[in-house]
Amino acid sequence: MELEPLAVPPGDGAATVLPRLRRALEGGGAVAPFVAGGPAPALPPHAAAALPDDLAVVVGTSGSTGVPKLAMLGAGALAASAHATHERLGGPGQWLLTLPAGHVAGLQVLLRGLDAGTEPVSVDLSDGFSPSAFAAGVHRMDPRHRHYTSVVPTQLVRLLDDPVGTAALASLHGVLVGGAATPPSLRRRAEASGVRVVTTYGMSETCGGCVYDGRSLSGAEVRVDDEGRVHLGGATLAHGYLGRPDLTFRAFAVDPDGSRWFRTDDAGRLDEDGRLHVEGRLDDVVVTGGMKVAPRPVEEAAVEHVPGVVEAVVVGTPDAEWGQAVSLLVVPAAGARPLSVVEVREHLRGHVPDHALPRRVTATGAVPQRGPGKPDRAAVAALFDVGG
Repeated sequence: MELEPLAVPPGDGAATVLPRLRRALEGGGAVAPFVAGGPAPALPPHAAAALPDDLAVVVGTSGSTGVPKLAMLGAGALAASAHATHERLGGPGQWLLTLPAGHVAGLQVLLRGLDAGTEPVSVDLSDGFSPSAFAAGVHRMDPRHRHYTSVVPTQLVRLLDDPVGTAALASLHGVLVGGAATPPSLRRRAEASGVRVVTTYGMSETCGGCVYDGRSLSGAEVRVDDEGRVHLGGATLAHGYLGRPDLTFRAFAVDPDGSRWFRTDDAGRLDEDGRLHVEGRLDDVVVTGGMKVAPRPVEEAAVEHVPGVVEAVVVGTPDAEWGQAVSLLVVPAAGARPLSVVEVREHLRGHVPDHALPRRVTATGAVPQRGPGKPDRAAVAALFDVGG
């Protein structure tokens, strides 16, 4: 079985690949989707005869480790993911595609359309994402079906800042938000506007989101080990990484009972109701003065309590005295007054531990990204003057 690169056109042209995706799910040869006009995925050397029997799609991971990887997704895993999503949302429906289909979140919108027997409507992202284009896409959806979409938090913010975008969002039966952490204040704002928000957690290795609002989808499983590392298992797991058995061995484990698990790089905890709370990546933890600071609580507190902040990213930057300094990048609202480090610290005091208060603050018009909705923390760190 040979892998076929599959160029997914922008806008409504994305629907033209649905027949090929269906064939892939039915055993007609696996595909490697990518956004038309961009580079095709570089397939590592692999033995075609050794590929999994039900392999349907290979899709790139977010590359946070710096090692390019292609997750091998089986037809059964993809079908389980799409079906479980519709089950959780209240039934099959029509989807609005707002994300690049070369990434797993956008690809899943197309695959859910196949599961539901409906053709997704696409927003053309060639000139970037806009609330007006989103609203126009919603208006083109078939009124006979339930309506869903999947967005990243940055898109949600832009839509809520626009009355037309907000009205279009509120008309949908479900809005999946993933790719990055959704600040609680953003969720409350969306819900206050009548938006049916569902936060998702997952990755390419789990066919995208497999935990919705902290609870695993039907057929998926989640556990947290003694070190606080999140592990994901169940029906939506990838077979491993194409041409990289070494990385597959490190990331995927098999229990004595035969159940398979993916070892994420995320820290989290399960509350008494069994709901998962993800606290950020283990390697994003900032160690300052010997104390550990998880970025996510500081980021959420900044959006919640610092006036004029609409997005926030925390990184550690080198510091001669503290080892690392907690460094806060903010995206200010239009017209917001710039705040000093002292002012930011005072707004955050009492909301985060004192050792987690930022020692450096800078602002930018948009957070550097390394994938849909995912902050590029290395690029963020480079924005700070570490000599200060």
